[in-house]
Amino acid sequence: MSTSPASTPKTLTRSLDPFLEPRRENCPWCGSARLRTRVRASDPLRHRPGRFVVDQCRDCAHAFQNPRLTAEGLAFYHRDFYVRHLEEFTARVVSDGAVRRRHRAAAHKLSALSEAESWLDVGTGHAGFPAAAKEFFPYTSFDGLDPTARVQQAQLEERVEEAHRGYVATPGTAARLRGRYDVVSMFRHLEHTPDPRAELRAALTVLRPGGHLVLEVADPRCAFAALLGRWWLPWGQPRHLHLMPLANLRAELEGLGCAILVTDRHAPHIPYDLSGALALASAPHPLLTLAAEPLLAAASALDHVLAPFVRRTPFSNAYRLVARKAVR
Repeated sequence: MSTSPASTPKTLTRSLDPFLEPRRENCPWCGSARLRTRVRASDPLRHRPGRFVVDQCRDCAHAFQNPRLTAEGLAFYHRDFYVRHLEEFTARVVSDGAVRRRHRAAAHKLSALSEAESWLDVGTGHAGFPAAAKEFFPYTSFDGLDPTARVQQAQLEERVEEAHRGYVATPGTAARLRGRYDVVSMFRHLEHTPDPRAELRAALTVLRPGGHLVLEVADPRCAFAALLGRWWLPWGQPRHLHLMPLANLRAELEGLGCAILVTDRHAPHIPYDLSGALALASAPHPLLTLAAEPLLAAASALDHVLAPFVRRTPFSNAYRLVARKAVR
């Protein structure tokens, strides 16, 4: 297992913003000092002064927010009122129906896995995936974990049986849930975690031997990221802290003793790159937002027309890995 250099960052300057940590001068994934700035972006929802920066390692291609949000900053951007604003913004680009179809398609793909007795969906939000997956896993008990109170509401609505707040790597969580689950899924969750490696180790802790870990992550090597710059929606500032290339995540899982069963860069692609860029560009200006609606509809239609071709090219914006934990 590789050792993360994240615990010993080399710092340049300390931020005056209490929501930001000191800036790093080395990659939190491989430790290389060969960095380049990919994005400088403002917060499209709260419109706070200043910009958030995403740097990328020239050696391993790991992309990360630099300087990173502090624990207080992360808590602020996960507060329920902010999440509601984020959901309203996202709904301009991806409809609820499209989200449900995506969850259902993912569950259908995963139905090739053996029947699971217990499943933990991490970063579950309103538990849209467990609700869709029950069609294909009728005898599986689904639990949810999320940093926000949405997971507790999902429990009240009987979308999950148990609700847990925080991250898998939150102190005490992995120990409390050790060995309870046959499957752990993380759909677009690792991007939000302060330490993705710690989250992966904790996920394997709560898995039973031979259990499956399902990961879906935005791909920072997507060609749209270079083409659209700061308007590429998956940069996700200020809430996305890390974006990991497929090769990095695969090597990490193999180093943790997992067998990689599935690597998929086609199905996880979400057709929202052009429409998302337009929504981001118009978000700070209410009048422009209204005027942009017809253009947004046209961009969304183009995204969907291109999707069958895009998902088979370097323009695919996400990937999925399914790994099996070693049987000791």
